[in-house]
Amino acid sequence: MTRRLRRGRELDGFVPRILALPALVGLALLVVPLAALVARVEWSTLWADITAPAALEALWLSVRTGLIATVICLVLGVPLALWIARSGPRSAGVLRALVTVPLVLPPMVGGVALLFLFGRNGALGQLLDAWWGIRVPFTTPAVVLAQTFVALPFLVLAVEGSLRTAGIEYERTAATLGAGRWTILRRVTLPLAAPGLVAGTVLCFARAIGEFGATALFAGNAPGVTQTMPLAIYTAFNGSGVGQGTAVALSLLLLVTALAVLLLVRAWRPGASR
Repeated sequence: MTRRLRRGRELDGFVPRILALPALVGLALLVVPLAALVARVEWSTLWADITAPAALEALWLSVRTGLIATVICLVLGVPLALWIARSGPRSAGVLRALVTVPLVLPPMVGGVALLFLFGRNGALGQLLDAWWGIRVPFTTPAVVLAQTFVALPFLVLAVEGSLRTAGIEYERTAATLGAGRWTILRRVTLPLAAPGLVAGTVLCFARAIGEFGATALFAGNAPGVTQTMPLAIYTAFNGSGVGQGTAVALSLLLLVTALAVLLLVRAWRPGASR
């Protein structure tokens, strides 16, 4: 009993107790709006709202494009995370800053940037149109590109942090025992980075299906083509598309997804069981 009390005091630390008041206000600012959302759900029609054709269309598009974007992030993000983790301090700092830029930019800016790159007058857009007749903006691939742009930093930073924490001692030992680079990557590096890889993948997928700003500007809001769940919710509350009941139901679905993501991330975090 004495040990428990002592441990409790150690965990409390020496923070002034008066700070609990603004902390509770801050917590309420985050939780109460979500509680208000849950309170507005029409439970009697929840299943019908979620399974409405427009809702299912937006849900399926979000899941499909989110999964594709997550796979692209894995293919591109893991090598980028390895590059950052194994670079020197200065190079790693510059690369990490570049990767973090999409996190601090408003998503609308990302949409404008993608539009200027892949649009009809963009450098890459002109080449794609002239060589293969491909136009990316306002198509389903544009949704995937927008989701990848905003979600990739979550994966890269999570994996890079895990790799940096693991260090290179085990890799060096495997190399001295005769293992090749690909064997070390497959048998040593990636298993050691597994917690960050799983957490980054889950966060990446959650960010992708929740993307709104870049998708709205770069891909548009065409039902069945580019209208994802966030766009369907926005459209409903502006008086068109799915009903507001469906919008609230989809909002609840996104909230549940976010909570599931947090639980998965916590489960894979080192020391989560303590």
